[in-house]
Amino acid sequence: MQYAHSAEMAKKDTATFAAGCFWCVEAQFLQLEGVSKVISGYTGGHMANPTYKAVGTGKTGHAEAISIVYDPEVITYDELLEAFFVAHDPTQLNRQGNDVGTQYRSAIFYHSAAQKEKAEYYINKLDKENIYPKKIVTELAPMKKFYVAEDYHQNYYNLNKEQGYCRYVITPKLEKFQKIFKDKLKEGK
Repeated sequence: MQYAHSAEMAKKDTATFAAGCFWCVEAQFLQLEGVSKVISGYTGGHMANPTYKAVGTGKTGHAEAISIVYDPEVITYDELLEAFFVAHDPTQLNRQGNDVGTQYRSAIFYHSAAQKEKAEYYINKLDKENIYPKKIVTELAPMKKFYVAEDYHQNYYNLNKEQGYCRYVITPKLEKFQKIFKDKLKEGK
């Protein structure tokens, strides 16, 4: 039975993205078929074991990010990149809407040379085709250390749908995301 578990794990891959508030993007990516887990956390900074409060000051260098565990046989890294660029505005430097600071920057933290190549290609293609009115400012950096955020940040939207931020900020983003990726959503989403 150990062999089956190892074979199952061999099918999984990881992508790490920062796209503003992790509550928003976590909710979006959790809906995609082939995504088995989305973990909210912090990466790209210089402080060990950062907390939400410390990251919120903008002084740790970390971004609020999500680590996505997915099955590349069901959803490809290219499709995740496509979702990433729809999930937020990659032309806003160190912010997403009213969330301002380096902790809300747009970033792709690649786990391999192949992920880096695909991300560079995608950014260049979107810029060349003028998909956005301004140039993409998404940071591209190697994945080093990912710190899992405090428990209350995990699955935040699904556990707090009636909270004001969820209703007025996340729900509209989620509805737009669902329309664009309706063919990639898990059953019942």
